[in-house]
Amino acid sequence: MTRIILIGAGRGGRALVELFHRYPHVEIVGVADKDEGAPGIVLAREFGLPVSANYRKFLKPDVADLIIDVTGDPDVGRDIYRLRPHGTEVVGGKTAHFISEFVENKPQAQSLQDQYQLALRELEARAEGEFIIGSNLKMKEISGLIAKVAPTPTTVLIRGESGTGKELVARAIHRNSARSQHPLVTLNCTALSPSLLESELFGYKRGAFTGAYNDSKGLFEKAEGGTMFLDEIGDMSLEIQAKFLRTLQTGEIRAVGDMRTRKVSVRIVAATNRNLETAIREGTFREDLFYRINTFSITLPPLRERIEDIAFLAEYFLLRARAKVNKKVESIDPQALALLKNYSWPGNLRELENIIERAVVLTTSSVVEAEHLPLHVQEGVLFKTQIGFMPSKALAIEQFEREALSSYLQKAGGNISKAAKLAKMPRRTFHRLLAKHKISPRPSRAT
Repeated sequence: MTRIILIGAGRGGRALVELFHRYPHVEIVGVADKDEGAPGIVLAREFGLPVSANYRKFLKPDVADLIIDVTGDPDVGRDIYRLRPHGTEVVGGKTAHFISEFVENKPQAQSLQDQYQLALRELEARAEGEFIIGSNLKMKEISGLIAKVAPTPTTVLIRGESGTGKELVARAIHRNSARSQHPLVTLNCTALSPSLLESELFGYKRGAFTGAYNDSKGLFEKAEGGTMFLDEIGDMSLEIQAKFLRTLQTGEIRAVGDMRTRKVSVRIVAATNRNLETAIREGTFREDLFYRINTFSITLPPLRERIEDIAFLAEYFLLRARAKVNKKVESIDPQALALLKNYSWPGNLRELENIIERAVVLTTSSVVEAEHLPLHVQEGVLFKTQIGFMPSKALAIEQFEREALSSYLQKAGGNISKAAKLAKMPRRTFHRLLAKHKISPRPSRAT
């Protein structure tokens, strides 16, 4: 059963009330509109549903799973995001507007098709998860950077290995920005050839090339007022880099085959797993573009540097996999968890998520055990022979310390004094080791 709060009860809101009321697996727990005579409020009363002129009345813990805001008011949208209970998803802005308009009118125009594609991307991305912080001090620092840069119009460059969660950071920035009620458009620059990338970004005019039978808007126009996330920008060709730089400098775009330019207002968040400084020296990336996008840089640590977060992240991915596979799997065996902590994670968060989902599929009980992990994870060892005995010993000791400290903290509920007593060591020593390994007492997650 999905519990829903509808905020905004005009014609579109009324259509949603009528639609959701017909479904036995959906429960409308509240309908709010400042106009007590709004069509959706009137219909909700007929159905015997809770109504109010003050939406804040419904924003209480454990009341709803989903809030749909169709008011179109950015201030209301920001207030809802700020007050929403933990664990409650919010759909607002153009996404909610599209849903209500689709239900009401079933439109077929190309402009609405564009909105549908943007809404679909947003909903799919929401299903992919949230930006997880954990206990790692570096991740807590990154959370603070996101909070500071999100409300500004500043261009952001997110750096880090593949699979470290760069797109999730971009979504967190957009979600907490003044542009959150407008689209977030994402594009992977490696997925398209230079010619296709140009038409995808800037659009094209009818007859611009073979197969261009109609005018087509580019992603810059579709992202108007919102944010564009360009993943793997380091793989963009030099020709497209030049055109992209011009847009950043002037705020203007020119569609392929068009002689006119038009203004756009779009915030850019870019990401790369490449060393752009090296690419500049090799002549494959423009230095002027680098300084333009590197105004504010965020570098994500690889998962192998977040060992203290493995248990927390594995549990989070277990909950998601359990829901996705529809299988009651309650926990991860300690031996399996030890193997996960010992693995080097070249694929980072994406690899961990996939391995946990695979294990949930394989297990026939309520526990993920070591045998359900891939062989290359099961065969992990505590030392690396190629680096020599003493360096391997130092790595093993460091890993043991991090795992032990995290375990004692978890058992003590994040209380350092209690954890030190469990470890049978002075509190000052325990605190010094926490600082050495950059472990924070309490895990947390971004909103």
